[in-house]
Amino acid sequence: MQSEPETVCNVAISFDRCKITSVTCSCGNKDIFYCAHVVALSLYRIRKPDQVKLHLPISETLFQMNRDQLQKFVQYLITVHHTEVLPTAQKLADEILSQNSEINQVHGAPDPTAGASIDDENCWHLDEEQVQEQVKLFLSQGGYHGSGKQLNLLFAKVREMLKMRDSNGARMLTLITEQFMADPRLSLWRQQGTTMTDKYRQLWDELGALWMCIVLNPHCKLEQKSSWLKQLKKWNSVDVCPWEDGNHGNELPNLTNALPQGANANQDSSNRPHRTVFTRAIEACDLHWQDSHLQHIISSDLYTNYCYHDDTENLLFDSQGWPLWHEHVPTACARVDALRSHGYPREALRLAIAIVNTLRRQQQKQLEMFRAQKKELLHRGVTSITNLEGWVGHPLDPIGTLFGSLMEACRVDDDCFHGFSDFTENLGQCKSLEYQHLPAHKFLEEGESYLTLAVEVALIGLGQQRIMPDGLYAQEKVCRNEEQLISKLQEIELDDTLVKIFRKQAVFLLEGGPYSGLGEVIHRESVPMHTFAKYLFTSLLPHDAELAYKTALRAMRLLVLESTAPSGDLSRPHHIASVVPNRYPRWFTLSHIESQQCELASTMLTAAKGDVRRLETVLESIQKNIHSSSHIFKLAQDAFKIATLMDSLPDITLLKVSLELGLQVMRMTLSTLNWRRREMVRWLVTCATEVGVYALDSIMQNWFTLFTPTEATSIVATTVMSNSTIVRLHLDCHQQEKLAGSARTLALQCAMKDPQNCALSALTLCEKDHIAFETAYQIVLDAATAGMSYSQLFTIARYMEHRGYPMRAYKLATLAMTHLNLSYNQDTHPAINDVLWACALSHSLGKNELAAIIPLVVKSVKCATVLSDILRRCTLTTPGMVGLHGRRNSGKLMSLDKAPLRQLLDATIGAYINTTHSRLTHISPRHYSEFIEFLSKARETFLMAHDGHIQFTQFIDNLKQIYKGKKKLMMLVRERFG
Repeated sequence: MQSEPETVCNVAISFDRCKITSVTCSCGNKDIFYCAHVVALSLYRIRKPDQVKLHLPISETLFQMNRDQLQKFVQYLITVHHTEVLPTAQKLADEILSQNSEINQVHGAPDPTAGASIDDENCWHLDEEQVQEQVKLFLSQGGYHGSGKQLNLLFAKVREMLKMRDSNGARMLTLITEQFMADPRLSLWRQQGTTMTDKYRQLWDELGALWMCIVLNPHCKLEQKSSWLKQLKKWNSVDVCPWEDGNHGNELPNLTNALPQGANANQDSSNRPHRTVFTRAIEACDLHWQDSHLQHIISSDLYTNYCYHDDTENLLFDSQGWPLWHEHVPTACARVDALRSHGYPREALRLAIAIVNTLRRQQQKQLEMFRAQKKELLHRGVTSITNLEGWVGHPLDPIGTLFGSLMEACRVDDDCFHGFSDFTENLGQCKSLEYQHLPAHKFLEEGESYLTLAVEVALIGLGQQRIMPDGLYAQEKVCRNEEQLISKLQEIELDDTLVKIFRKQAVFLLEGGPYSGLGEVIHRESVPMHTFAKYLFTSLLPHDAELAYKTALRAMRLLVLESTAPSGDLSRPHHIASVVPNRYPRWFTLSHIESQQCELASTMLTAAKGDVRRLETVLESIQKNIHSSSHIFKLAQDAFKIATLMDSLPDITLLKVSLELGLQVMRMTLSTLNWRRREMVRWLVTCATEVGVYALDSIMQNWFTLFTPTEATSIVATTVMSNSTIVRLHLDCHQQEKLAGSARTLALQCAMKDPQNCALSALTLCEKDHIAFETAYQIVLDAATAGMSYSQLFTIARYMEHRGYPMRAYKLATLAMTHLNLSYNQDTHPAINDVLWACALSHSLGKNELAAIIPLVVKSVKCATVLSDILRRCTLTTPGMVGLHGRRNSGKLMSLDKAPLRQLLDATIGAYINTTHSRLTHISPRHYSEFIEFLSKARETFLMAHDGHIQFTQFIDNLKQIYKGKKKLMMLVRERFG
């Protein structure tokens, strides 16, 4: 930087056979990579070789000097650097002059300028300590501060080194692995039984894959491979070594097939120990490249044999004489990855083509085999034919490897990236890249290219029927890899040639029976095809709609949720027990799978707008295959939105589909708790309104299969009867009346079924029809004596009064009073207002009504302050002063000495006496003043009686006698009341 002072750095670089074997720089920079000064000096030496003078080794120069010259040379050297070298020079001089010194036992002397011996190992300089420190630092940051990205860059560096055939690649990976194994979190997670984070888990996957590449180096020496194997076995045996399926604490057997030449190949899968992230690399150490057929495949574009006999399973050539390679597919693809990683792209491509041709031939054979057994399999309706090991989501990513190799071969611009790791990282950034059909290889059909082959192998892999693996991580990996592969396919523009491939594969997958995830017969626990089918559907739709729908509809199934679906006859005993208490405990990604199923259905609904036949088919498929109410509700909403887009007339068929799905949701959630239920009910009414008046009429007539009585009255019927609905539907008087009739019938049925919650709504809905209103009122009266609470009855009574039926309101109020019980200390109870209102209503109706309700009040209310309030109000005005029809009564005020007020007065005095004793039992000094005020109110009530003064005096005397122990309180009582 210009602002910084210039610093001078001393740099030393050692070369040996065109490699930098060691570097030092005085800048003190600590990094895995060379500092800028080392790079600058290297570039200077490369660009200006003449400026860096080349000398003979110093030993040769010294040999040419005589004794005087040697003495001069040494003395000058000491003089120039006396402070640094003088101690060393004196020490060496002493040792040389000593006969028995160690230095004199060795012939000759070392020469750092002479270079290494021809037999010595020579490799690029790698600062091992720095690699370890950096990895340790990144791991300690736990994925924060971009440490995960930094570790991925280190892995990419290893791949780059392998590609350059730099022997440090394995050294660097060993250093990285040692730090990963030493990560303290591993033992912590194992102790706690918790799983590692997803990003960290993916780093371990890459570590395992890189070791697989290293041990599969086609040109490595046997001693190298055996040293790697020893190291891998050592890591593998460590207790905290992560498992391949990421399933710590899960004792279910891993179902992954061992590699054919692996150590565990013949063991029974249920007894096999857990596979670690290194198991595959350990097994791959048994693989070799000496097979002559394999050597011919990778070394020549002209390797053919036209003597074809289709009588063996593992043919070396197909009917066209092209070479095939029969090997466990992930293993064969690991060879391709190894070839690419070690800088053999042409060889990798040749092997990839042989593998794809083998897969295509295998697909054809499986189709023929299924056709021969079709009747028997379809009759059984179940299959045990499926892959326990899927290719998509596999730890070795075989399909991704084949796809990457072939796509790399058909890239127009070869400079955008180098190597497979860059290919996967940069594809998303290079959207503008063009892929060309380059038919540069002999073993392709006419019109085929690397591009068509890449697309076809991706489709074969995605469509493979395979069992859902065990464990959360393995299942998430299946989803993630599938989505990654599809996103890469989506970047390729489909032309006629590629559409043909899509058609061909879609037909294969539909007819492939149990070998295909889209076949007629699949295993119950097969990985669902929803995500893949959605991609196939959108790709095929513009070119072959019939095939697109056929594929998508076939993929809609989700057998693991079908309670009747047989589990097949796979030898997996631990599943049988799991079916009973919880039908699918192993499917950790089920919610994601169901959302993908929903997405597929939504895509079809959108595409089918305007096509009655297709919409009906899609609707049937949704009703048959989707088991989640929330997803069906989402689809209903989606269909409604698509059907009612602003820029066009509503699509009535799609609206009916939306309504049909909505009705299904109502039936599914009627008897289960669902927090979105109210929203669902309101939405259904909106949808039915859009469909038309007959739809509203229908849901009201069949309300009991769709709604609870409360929902039917408070939401459905109320909304239907609102002005906004009538305006929206443009109804005439006759239609309005018909709809209102249905609403009233519904209201009465609901009131009968659930009077507590529906009676008031029923009365409201029936207001305009005398007979219906009378019926609703009778339902309330019948229910009042049984199940209805006082608050419900008071609410309805107030509504009756509001509507101008005071006698009916009075009747309901008296019934409510019989259910009420207010104790002495409930002076803030919410029902107090209702009691006061009921007494006021009775008082306004007349003496007889008041006389009838007071005994009920006396029986139900024990709270003195409430009773005194009622008593006071009754003595202020004459009963019936504002009677029915506004007629004014000119009667006298009621006497407190006669019934019914005498009974109320006695009850109030009695309540005050009881409340006083109750309060005094547990009174504390801080409540004394409040208690004195309470007694003052009591005195007011006592004095309303003819002999009230005497009664109150006796009451106070009694208190002073009974509670004489409470001296301070009784003193306050004397002060106030004598």
